[in-house]
Amino acid sequence: MLLTKYVQDWLARADEDIRVAEIALKEGGLPNPICFHAQQTAEKYLKGFLAFHEKHVRKIHDLQSLISECKKIDASFSDIETEAVYLTQFYTETRYPGDITEFTLDEADGAYRAALKIKSFVLGKIHP
Repeated sequence: MLLTKYVQDWLARADEDIRVAEIALKEGGLPNPICFHAQQTAEKYLKGFLAFHEKHVRKIHDLQSLISECKKIDASFSDIETEAVYLTQFYTETRYPGDITEFTLDEADGAYRAALKIKSFVLGKIHP
């Protein structure tokens, strides 16, 4: 199956997010932006998978909900559910004053690794 421009756009945006997280991680600082971009990476890869299967892509940020939608297409998405649940916290908690939690570099590294796992998993489903 060919990738439509819409799917390609989701994957390109996800790649941008993981690159930003990687650069910030290599610089040795900025855990909150790393965590946010890791969450965004996963969100956009999951949405790319849904778009690939011509499903409606909702404007939501809850990765667990996105995983549930993906599992309706492919039950093996349960294999990355733990990573998705972990990353979900980094959307609001890094974005809004009053809700901001200061994450550690260890947490940022974990978020980055979780995003990489989701990236690899989704790309394996789109490009077997």
